[in-house]
Amino acid sequence: MSLFRRGPGRVTPAEARRRTADGAAVLLDVRETPEWNAGHAPHAIHLPLSRLAAGQTPPASASGHPVVVICRSGRRSQQAARILAGRGIDAVDVLGGMTAWSAEGLPVRNRHGAAGTVA
Repeated sequence: MSLFRRGPGRVTPAEARRRTADGAAVLLDVRETPEWNAGHAPHAIHLPLSRLAAGQTPPASASGHPVVVICRSGRRSQQAARILAGRGIDAVDVLGGMTAWSAEGLPVRNRHGAAGTVA
């Protein structure tokens, strides 16, 4: 049974963390590399929307898992979730993106693993 019953939906940052914390789903950050480097969720994997839209597939670590997509504010992640759903992948996006994630006090790490910022 899929975690996501109705195609691309939206979840809160807290729900995204809950769904991805145990590895049942994968958190996919679709922001561009400079944004990712400034700060991302510690357990996220990175695939910029520009590459996803050009046809690149998510990393092998996402294969066979539902995907929770995040960007800065939620706009790009909605687009990415639709692309993934069109490819037959269970996907939802995070309401408010990394801005909301950070505002809820959830961890943000930079490319070096230190405390990061949302760019």
